[in-house]
This record gives sequence, C-alpha cells and structure tokens, in this order.
Amino acid sequence: MPSFVITEKCDGCKAQDKTACQYICPHDLMALDREKMKAYNQEPEQCWECFNCVKICPQQAIEVRGYSDFVPLGSSTIPLRGTDSIMWTIKFRNGILKRFKFPIRTTTEGSVDPYTGKPAPDFAALKQPGFFNGPARTE
Repeated sequence: MPSFVITEKCDGCKAQDKTACQYICPHDLMALDREKMKAYNQEPEQCWECFNCVKICPQQAIEVRGYSDFVPLGSSTIPLRGTDSIMWTIKFRNGILKRFKFPIRTTTEGSVDPYTGKPAPDFAALKQPGFFNGPARTE
C-alpha cells in the first residue's frame, strides 16, 4: 500500500523550500500543499513502498500500510531514525512488540569516491566488449 501522511502530525518541515519526504522520495511523489503546509503523496498508485519518506520524517507523520500477507491487520511497522541508526518497531497483531536496530551508514556522506583506483576512461575503446572495471584485455 502506498505511503500516506497523517496530517495532524505533519508540520510541512517548518515551511522550508522542500520537505524531507520530498527530498528523499526516489520517484518524486511527495509534495507540499503550500496552503495547508502539509505534505502529501501526489500519486499514491506510483508509490514503491520503499519506506524512505517514513524513515526520514522528523515528525513521524508518514506511514505505509503494509500488505496483509506480511503485515496482517492490526500490526504495524514503525521506524525511528536516530543520528547513527534506525530502530524498527514491529507490532504484531497479537500485541507482541519487537525492535531491531540497524546502523544508517558506515562512512561520512559524500566521502566515498567510487572511481578510486580505477583507470581513466578510454573513449577509443568504448565500442569494444568488456567492462570498465574488468581485467585488461590481452590480445
């Protein structure tokens, strides 16, 4: 089921130029109603249920209602984001709560250079078979 905003909790990220859920949504589905200053999912049928908006919302105002085959009625999946981890609280329909804590990342954002140690691209060899990071061809 797509993400939805609990309007009573949403504060529109304090009227910034872009809400946190707008920033993080990989499909650009989240939008801000400037009149009400509340976020909303503008195309729910296109939602991937990736939980990115749910995890980043500072007010915990966004939820994704899971499909009944893995989240039966009466249960819930709620993330709580910290500075270095995310705590997932799973409530089963019989009332049992379980919590799982996972680190957010192991490196500082923007510190990874994916091309470190790789050769400069050879545009003359662009149409030849092989991969950029594969072993050099010896023919």
